[in-house]
Amino acid sequence: FMTYFANRQTNQTDTSTCRSRDELFIGALSFAYFSKALTGTYVKSSITQIERRFDLSSSHVGLIDGSFEMGNLLFLALVSHFGAQLHRPKLIAAGCLLMAAGALLTACVSESGSNMWIYIFLGNALRGIGETPVTPLGVSYIDDFAKAENSPFYIACLQTITLLGPTFGFLLGSYCAKLYVDVGQVDLDGVTITPRDARWVGAWWLGFLVSSGLLLVSSVPFWFLPRSLPKQEGDEDAPAPDGTEDTLGSGSPDLKLTDIAKGFLPSLKRLLGTPAYFLLLCGSVLKFSSFIGLFTFKAKYMEQQFGQSASRANFLLGVLNLPAVAVGIFLGGLIMRRYKLSVVSGAQLSLATSFMGYLLLLLLFGTKCENLPVAGLTVSYNGSATVSYGGETLVSECNGGCSCLPEDWDPVCSGSGITYVSPCLAGCLASSGHGRNTVFHNCSCVSTSFPAGSTTSVRLGQCPHAKDCSSSFTSYMAVSVLSSFINALGATPGYMVIIRCISPELKSLALGIQALGTRTLGGIPAPVYFGALIDSTCLKWSLKKCGGRGACRIYDSDMYSGG
Repeated sequence: FMTYFANRQTNQTDTSTCRSRDELFIGALSFAYFSKALTGTYVKSSITQIERRFDLSSSHVGLIDGSFEMGNLLFLALVSHFGAQLHRPKLIAAGCLLMAAGALLTACVSESGSNMWIYIFLGNALRGIGETPVTPLGVSYIDDFAKAENSPFYIACLQTITLLGPTFGFLLGSYCAKLYVDVGQVDLDGVTITPRDARWVGAWWLGFLVSSGLLLVSSVPFWFLPRSLPKQEGDEDAPAPDGTEDTLGSGSPDLKLTDIAKGFLPSLKRLLGTPAYFLLLCGSVLKFSSFIGLFTFKAKYMEQQFGQSASRANFLLGVLNLPAVAVGIFLGGLIMRRYKLSVVSGAQLSLATSFMGYLLLLLLFGTKCENLPVAGLTVSYNGSATVSYGGETLVSECNGGCSCLPEDWDPVCSGSGITYVSPCLAGCLASSGHGRNTVFHNCSCVSTSFPAGSTTSVRLGQCPHAKDCSSSFTSYMAVSVLSSFINALGATPGYMVIIRCISPELKSLALGIQALGTRTLGGIPAPVYFGALIDSTCLKWSLKKCGGRGACRIYDSDMYSGG
């Protein structure tokens, strides 16, 4: 009798311990996902700042953004295959440490030299290497110990919590974009530009320091978790705890790395030979290509097309788009659990939501603003509409004798709403005021487009967009948020279809190959060719101190929205 109750108490204690470890792993993985998502999103939110700081083109910063996927490409398939048979929590911990080191390396780039961007490239690549074990090993670890009907819900919760990371990443980017890059080192009263100016560079390095600290903290819990956990109660095929030692390289007593390596190619052939998995993989590549291109340059598009500051663009993405995505992913997992959708039903739901989401995106072509009137670029000096590309169009009769440099970009705004590239090109002869309050007078080019007797003065800075641009921006954000929500509804069903359509022992490899394929064929080239398309719409390039083309100052809005 005493033995019975003693054994029962022992079993209850073991169950409670296992349950607490389950909760610890899910909580730790959620925080790791949060931290890496925050860092990745912060990189996207800082694209404009990095572009301006190092005088880079959009295709160039697209290559830097793709370095994360390049780092992933080097180790993802191997980590997914070998990691499934090694100590997964400790591999995840090591990955978090590498990501923290990569973010710290990026933050330490303080100089604006022409080649300093290479350190950002390397830091981003190191972050990509560190991320390789987190997703495939973390998801497969959950799916191994969770009930079949609970696994989709756990993963949906994980992805929903993860989306808090991008939300806070954009908010962090919004805050840092308000601060001048050399904050604390220069007199801000002497800075003549504002956050809406095309030359403004925010304190982008500050966010990387915060990200590095979060990633470092996220690695700690995984060092104290076991190699595996017993299956949750209620599954008929629940395996007993294996009692494996909690060491990094421990596996079954007779398992060797050479034996694991020999099984890699046969496993890969078997995986890619599954028709359902192969078709889902192709669909994921196409979807990820469009997503990553839009996501990388979305904030920049809002800046250039609608005249928003980098800080405001990042803020709106963080408080509107990302919460809609989080709700969509959570509801998708809830639908899978509530209605116990089969693999076929899950695939149908994923396809339907993706199709509806992309149909909504077509509406965005109707939400755009007209080109900002810039004399010599988008309008002539007499105010008639024209779009040109070349320094010769900036010189006119009204400023021909001023010996102006067409390469300069120091915009001024006239009372008529026309922006001039510089006070010299506006034909100004005098100035008054100081800093941001500087006003230029007796501008001969302004008089050519003004009625007789009107003021010929201009103030420092670009003119704002027309008032009707605000309503277009509201429509743009509404369609964008709705499209994000509908697309997100199919995320969890699509994810679970990939897991369920292959053998259990291939789950880690399947997730790893999916991540490898989408990032290789989508994540690396998409930011580069999206950036190249954006560069093709540039109307005015800056000039580097050492010569050569720098960052773009203004784009053709009509071509930008169409591209």
